[in-house]
Amino acid sequence: MFRSEGALERRLWLLCVLAVLSFLPALHFYYVGEEAIFPISSLEMWHENSWLVQIMYGANVRHNPLFNWLIMLFSAAAGWKHVLVITRALSVLATLGSSGMLFWLARRFSGDRPFALFAALTYLSFFDVALYHGWLAYVDPLFAFFVFSSIALLWAASEEASLRLLALSAASLSLAFLAKAFTAYAFYGLAVLVLLARPKCRRFLLSAPSLGLAAAALAFPLLWLSLLPSQGQGGRMFAEILSKLAVPGLGDYARQLVGFPLEAMLRMAPVSVLAVYHLLRGKVARDDADSFRTAFWMAFLNLLPYWLSPQSGIRYILPIYPLFALAFAGALWRTGEQGLKISLRWIGGFVGLKLVLFLVLFPWYQSHYRGENYLKAAQEIMRETAGFPLFVADVSSSGLSVAGYLDVLRLPQAPLVFPPEKWSSGYVISYAENPALGKTFRTFKLGGDRLYLLCRGEACRN
Repeated sequence: MFRSEGALERRLWLLCVLAVLSFLPALHFYYVGEEAIFPISSLEMWHENSWLVQIMYGANVRHNPLFNWLIMLFSAAAGWKHVLVITRALSVLATLGSSGMLFWLARRFSGDRPFALFAALTYLSFFDVALYHGWLAYVDPLFAFFVFSSIALLWAASEEASLRLLALSAASLSLAFLAKAFTAYAFYGLAVLVLLARPKCRRFLLSAPSLGLAAAALAFPLLWLSLLPSQGQGGRMFAEILSKLAVPGLGDYARQLVGFPLEAMLRMAPVSVLAVYHLLRGKVARDDADSFRTAFWMAFLNLLPYWLSPQSGIRYILPIYPLFALAFAGALWRTGEQGLKISLRWIGGFVGLKLVLFLVLFPWYQSHYRGENYLKAAQEIMRETAGFPLFVADVSSSGLSVAGYLDVLRLPQAPLVFPPEKWSSGYVISYAENPALGKTFRTFKLGGDRLYLLCRGEACRN
């Protein structure tokens, strides 16, 4: 199969290019899940000229706005009708950025470009990255990119005693916080803990200049929060973290302890399964290099809080996927030519399956069950409510999707907001029938959900 190293590298480049191109069909899918949150909030922030406070449906949701800033800038330039495509494109670019950062790290430590390509390909072929969280218009891919970049730069800085790389690491860590939450510092801190076990790295990290940069990075959240209006954003972020520690029940917690690592393994398939299979069969050659072990321990220690937390979700560990990818790639690379052939066949087959899913099966699902009907419902509501006030009280995934389309269809009118305390005539979009809000005017079936258009006053006679 590999007549030379050049033939192997060409095959790796081909698979990497196909893996990258396989994300393109996703840019034009209809809304999926709660993807409309960031397009809705970004359009509202732009309309209200609010750059520091993230708002949605007129309310302050007290989240950090870096992702919104990027969406606002590119959507304003390209046109807000493209906001969903732009938001998805930003997520895909962040995923590719994590893959590129992994290539950089792997090549820096191994000096082997084919292996670095294989590591990047391994990450892009994770089930969860390729088919779900790698392209959805959520903040998680951007957060993951900045967190992993901060860890990769920290690791390289520690090995090379480079203050320049450490400063870049601190900057990336600050951007990770601006993208999402304080948990960026937890990921970073556990990576530091692993590096402190290495004498060479410990000397550098505990030097005065390094500690000064660390202090500056830790001070950044305080500086940011001091710029915000007094809305309790810092308290909300801490409360959200603490809420994950509440035990819902011993049975649920037992299922979490057993199921979380298994789900994580499946989300990182097929390469995770291949790596474990070869390790259990003793097919992985021993290697004196410890970079793969370091990557594994960084990933494993960062996995533990989410594994042991009573309430957690796989998407929260997206920032450490590249570290697991590096560890798995290192194991598979040492299985010999035959083992590597098997791995590349599995990866190639998975990329091919993804293309079939994204070009045929998922578009069919969206046109026949859930997706296109969000847009059609928005268009019908637009026609039915013309000339009357329209509000929204539905924060379900289907309600968000319809509201996201309506905000764009209604331009240059203001985006939809929650109904005010007092309103006499108009319509409100609701997840359920609610006589206190209004009389049921229309009902829309959206997959397994229903969306209700309620009316008040003169609008009910429309």
